[in-house]
Amino acid sequence: MIIEAHGVQKTYRSGRLEVHALRGVDFAVEPGEMVAVMGPSGCGKTTLLNCLSGLDEFDSGEVRIEGMDLRGMDDRRRTDYRCRRMGFIFQTFNLLPVLTAAENVELPLLVGGVRAAEARRRAVAALERVGLGERVEHRPAEMSGGQRQRVSIARALVNMPAIVWADEPTGNLDSKTTAEVMSLIRELNTEQQQTFVIITHDADIGAMCNRIVRMNDGEIIDQAQMEALNKTP
Repeated sequence: MIIEAHGVQKTYRSGRLEVHALRGVDFAVEPGEMVAVMGPSGCGKTTLLNCLSGLDEFDSGEVRIEGMDLRGMDDRRRTDYRCRRMGFIFQTFNLLPVLTAAENVELPLLVGGVRAAEARRRAVAALERVGLGERVEHRPAEMSGGQRQRVSIARALVNMPAIVWADEPTGNLDSKTTAEVMSLIRELNTEQQQTFVIITHDADIGAMCNRIVRMNDGEIIDQAQMEALNKTP
């Protein structure tokens, strides 16, 4: 397994108020698998993603990514590991408006110590891979929502991560653009065998994945295998 979680618990506290976001979650993903995590708002989907990826701490339990104990790493090691081995796609794109597409995509490489010329070469190649070779010098405001999400996908994949975490990656897109973006994600998953964990409310997106994991009230309540590769968006 590339992702293994056992008994993960997370509680948010504000004064006397306690919210049990994760209640002893067990979760596992095989290398190259594309998994959708679904459930109602507030059920713990995003909290699970944040805890599994090391973006947030959890109270108890164990998380192993590529066999490495996430809690055993200090903040610096976790940050370095995320930069080298993980990619992130968010609903809000999270692109810096003052930077061009190429500059946004090369940013994680520069942070990771890649030399500027090599970072730019890889950024341009990633943009070409997602169909934006002619938009390299465009800023986010000069692109459509679908194009901006393609930039964020290129940024997530530029360092060839083992795992890509996607939190509502099509939440701000119309149905046509959603189909295009999900076709791209599935194509990349198939060709490069990268592992995708996708948080979504959209049943159609879930049906395009290998497996749907359903959550409610901080717990995994059901799982279903899908025939994703035989489906069209």
